[in-house]
Amino acid sequence: MSKKELQEDTLKEELQEDTLLSHLIELRTRLLKAGGAVLLFFVVLAPFSDVVFKQVALPLMEKLPEGSTMIATQVASPFLTPFKTTMFAALFLAMPVVLYQLWSFAAPGLYKKEKRFAVPLLASSMALFYLGAMFAYFVVFPLMFSFFTSAAPAGVAVMTDISSYLDFVLVLFFAFGMAFEVPIATVILVWSGLTSIESLEKNRAYVFLGAFIVGMLITPPDVISQTLLAVPVYLLYECGILLSKVLNNKDNQEI
Repeated sequence: MSKKELQEDTLKEELQEDTLLSHLIELRTRLLKAGGAVLLFFVVLAPFSDVVFKQVALPLMEKLPEGSTMIATQVASPFLTPFKTTMFAALFLAMPVVLYQLWSFAAPGLYKKEKRFAVPLLASSMALFYLGAMFAYFVVFPLMFSFFTSAAPAGVAVMTDISSYLDFVLVLFFAFGMAFEVPIATVILVWSGLTSIESLEKNRAYVFLGAFIVGMLITPPDVISQTLLAVPVYLLYECGILLSKVLNNKDNQEI
């Protein structure tokens, strides 16, 4: 290898190292901003942690039999559980900022067409996640907790541990939030070429069955909550097919 070629290789390696270093610095900056947003919401909500937990526990508290209350079975639960709830609430509220920072980091590597497609996709994805969580809180929780409390055997006092309750509802919040992302997942599958609209239409029966299986696996063992998850998932699947058709027709017209 000549001296000139050696210098060129050295220059390329230095350039690659500088590029990698700049990407790492940019990633760190974006993560710090995202973490700062979560911390800011947490600091604002922390003085009201009891109020935040009370609001999250309200669907169950309203359905408990008269004279029953929630309990704490661990020494630190009365202190830690409200703060844990507040932390997740801060993350929930700061999620648009977190996703924006991740988007800002990835955007320079996307083509113009991909950027135009990704921005509304990101916004609608966030909106659907919030919608799924709200659906769980306002629709599913009241029906589900009403069923659980009424199904308690005679002589059994329903007194739920606050830590166990928080873990339970967090799983459901996440499950329904992700379930409502079905239209976005459908559009991405069609847009990326991994599947076609015709294939999605042919597999409707399997998706319908799969929605109930997923509902059975990730929700409590009662028909109400399973149905309340499965039916919206299937309807959102149909919305995803319809949206994919609209976007596909739009792309064909532009071509």
